Amino acid sequence: MPLTIHDTLHREKRVFEPRDPERVTLYVCGPTVYDYAHIGNARPPVVFDVLVRLLRREYGADKVVYARNVTDVDDKINAKAAKEGTPIGEVTSRYEAAYLEDMARLNVSPPDLAPHVTDHMDAIVAQIGAIMDQGCAYAAEGHVLFDVSSYEAYGRLSGRNLDDMIAGARVEVAPYKKNPHDFVLWKPSKEGEPSWPSPWGEGRPGWHIECSAMIEQTLGLPIDIHGGGVDLVFPHHENEIAQGVCAHGHAHDPAAHAEYSRYWMHNGFLTVDAEKMSKSIGNVLLLHDLVQAIPGEVVRWALLSAHYRQPLDWNQSLLDQSRKALDRLYGALHRSAAIEASTDEPPADFLKAIEDDINTPGAMATLFALSSEIERAMTAGDHGVVARARGELIAAAAILGVLQADPGEWLEGEVSDALRTEVETLLEQRAAARAAKDWPEADRIRDRLNALNVVVMDGPDGATWRVKG
Repeated sequence: MPLTIHDTLHREKRVFEPRDPERVTLYVCGPTVYDYAHIGNARPPVVFDVLVRLLRREYGADKVVYARNVTDVDDKINAKAAKEGTPIGEVTSRYEAAYLEDMARLNVSPPDLAPHVTDHMDAIVAQIGAIMDQGCAYAAEGHVLFDVSSYEAYGRLSGRNLDDMIAGARVEVAPYKKNPHDFVLWKPSKEGEPSWPSPWGEGRPGWHIECSAMIEQTLGLPIDIHGGGVDLVFPHHENEIAQGVCAHGHAHDPAAHAEYSRYWMHNGFLTVDAEKMSKSIGNVLLLHDLVQAIPGEVVRWALLSAHYRQPLDWNQSLLDQSRKALDRLYGALHRSAAIEASTDEPPADFLKAIEDDINTPGAMATLFALSSEIERAMTAGDHGVVARARGELIAAAAILGVLQADPGEWLEGEVSDALRTEVETLLEQRAAARAAKDWPEADRIRDRLNALNVVVMDGPDGATWRVKG
């Protein structure tokens, strides 16, 4: 079946048709590198990594261009640098490196392009100038502001009218604004803050113009898919469309949004124990800490366990279930390791689910079905079925970005050589005791394994084990 995705702008699922199948383009808003990312920040890169893997499978790896930006100019970055007494570049490079390390632990593939704001100042200034030339922005007291009233379709993406936006948002009140909902394209830097030259004075860009300019310079317009969290629909993505459209003289064209991005995708919110993450509550979970204590694939599986557009509640039960799910799948691969896969194609049921608006829960169900099929075929000695199901499981899991570790090492966990030697010796003794029907000795060995926090899984080809997680 063709790939369908839910388009936020059209508020319905649409068959995906790229502008040019030879160059499929995708842009996702990336990190602002002033601190470690929290777990909610990890959902978009994981979700859209699955989409990119699917697109690369369907169109070819060399025909998909995926850009994820890095915001390295921001008030929070400035505040962090001032607090530490360190150069701003030191702050951004430190946290960008940490972000990339954490993404790698989640098996998130690197984007093809990672544009940084500081590398695209000329493009940003040029786009602001183009918007002003079209009469859609104005300069005032060192600032340049977008005139929201100049773009007739403003609010279409978020489904809001201007009155609703003003009532529901924290609008900066400033005497130099023509209207309270006008937003900043350029602003003067404060003393000690980084600044760049412009026709309107030394300063730096507003947040929204950065993405608009980088998209046009790195990918060209229109792009096929623009992605991000649902919290970015308004005002960030709403403002992006307005800027990108008006820079090219389409302010009065109601269909001009298609000249910026053909499809818009947004993932849902993530809560922690049914509460919104908040520093005041003290429930902000840093991804950097989580992946030190929990295997990255467990975190990734948990993030994909709900449909990407639905809310996801992060809790210990979710992590426990995710670990058990992966243990089950790795167990099937480990017990069938001696049989070579006979295919590298995922099954039709998997593709049907994942191509239906990235339905990861449905896709995961097919992985469980394949693991059960492997187990049954192993018991029956049907190696042909095992070879086919094993190949399908590996291929499907690759699109989800899971089952990327060695099955034996996954099941054993991070253990010392001494523990591994002791466990394997005990398993040999256990097998001998059971063969001799020496049940007291077998029970003694079982108790010793329990004391070592080891779980033993018996199969037709012998026992496997792992450390309890």
